Amino acid sequence: MVTIINTLIDSLSYPFVRYALIVGVLIALCSSLLGVILVLKRFSYIGDGLSHVAFGAMAIAAVVGLADKMILTLPITILCAILLLWTGQNAKIKGDAAIAMISVGALAVGYLLMNLFPTSSNISGDVCSTLFGSMKILTLTRTEVIMSIVLSVVVVVLFIAFYNRFFAVTFDENFAKAVGTRANLLNFLIATIIAVIIVLAMNLVGSLLVSALVIFPALSAMRIFKSFRSVTICSAVISVCCAFFGIILSILLGTPVGSTIVVTDIAAFIVCIIAGKVRG
Repeated sequence: MVTIINTLIDSLSYPFVRYALIVGVLIALCSSLLGVILVLKRFSYIGDGLSHVAFGAMAIAAVVGLADKMILTLPITILCAILLLWTGQNAKIKGDAAIAMISVGALAVGYLLMNLFPTSSNISGDVCSTLFGSMKILTLTRTEVIMSIVLSVVVVVLFIAFYNRFFAVTFDENFAKAVGTRANLLNFLIATIIAVIIVLAMNLVGSLLVSALVIFPALSAMRIFKSFRSVTICSAVISVCCAFFGIILSILLGTPVGSTIVVTDIAAFIVCIIAGKVRG
């Protein structure tokens, strides 16, 4: 036990570990806030779809030779988020079908481009690290950390500022429109925020595991609480704790950061199920 504590103290003395904890906790916080809305609006799968889109965009950025892949990845992901929301509501291709079509197409195009125009000799390793996460969260630069902090603060501020409107659109969108709420604009804002969170979270857990950060904390909180405010607060607490302890465990055990955080979320979900049954 003493050895583990000493190892943890030594690890926290390095700046890159502190950077990883800061960014990981902020990403988890933002994911949990929007996760409650997505679960209640039956759009849980959109996180998985957008993560595939981000993978395709990152592949294009790598082929083009962009040093900062977020310059291309973020706008494309935001555009596809809005497109998914629009097709899910107004077009003949509804909800889950639109998500499946765009996500699978982006994943296939991205993998094809990475094979046609390889940027390294280890394509399989690049694909695996992008899909399932890598240790990149432990190699963040100060600039990347600052950008993540700024984007996370913007997301939290927007969520707090539009909390009541998000609540109305989530539970009764038709009534919200009837009383003058610009529901479509709010939905586009939600889609944009989700896209930003997905792009940020890819460095943490990889594109295939991003949806776990969005869904698990919300579902865990719903096992215990029933009101929207309580579920949102509980989801944020669970997500932040799981991200923090997941990163710590991955450093101590030498396991992949992304999968360790997701396993921690699963454990929290099981605990919340038990706690919910005890509460009745």
